[in-house]
Amino acid sequence: MSAHEGAPEGGSGPAAAPSGGPRLQRTIALVGMMGVGKSTVGKKLAESLGAAFDDSDEEIEKAAGLSVQEIFKRHGEPEFRRGERRVIERLLGRPPIVLATGGGAYMDPETRALLKEKASTVWLRADLELIWKRVNRRDTRPLLKRENPKQVLAELLEKRSPVYAEADIVVDSGDGPAGDTARAIREALGLI
Repeated sequence: MSAHEGAPEGGSGPAAAPSGGPRLQRTIALVGMMGVGKSTVGKKLAESLGAAFDDSDEEIEKAAGLSVQEIFKRHGEPEFRRGERRVIERLLGRPPIVLATGGGAYMDPETRALLKEKASTVWLRADLELIWKRVNRRDTRPLLKRENPKQVLAELLEKRSPVYAEADIVVDSGDGPAGDTARAIREALGLI
């Protein structure tokens, strides 16, 4: 694990409750590539903090009445990103939660600014081989429905990594239990 900055300055980041147990003062938004475990780790993290969990892709699907794949196919990526931004903005307007964002959400400058303003952002980082191992199991990733999907994934990872690195902290996601990664996030945010 590497925490390159720690919690945001000004005391607006998450803090432990006076009773000694963790209490969320600010939403924790997990960002990173598809397949790094944002939803799985996010659920474990929320459970360990006694907080609510939301997955922005699931919320988009509920709002649109379509799967992410169908939205991409019918309306294209730009329209998907606009809807994604609206959903994330709505989720950030609620009491603090653990939020798993879609892989491309943090790439949108407006969405990224919103997340930086209203949440503690955590880049859940993994290497290409682990991501490929995970995403190759399912045929539901619209951005990988191209020739040579592993190469597409490698190019996305290379392009997106410098932007993900703008997150408040970086935590490596490995092949171990999601609970271990959730604990590493809690430690990096001072929520142990």
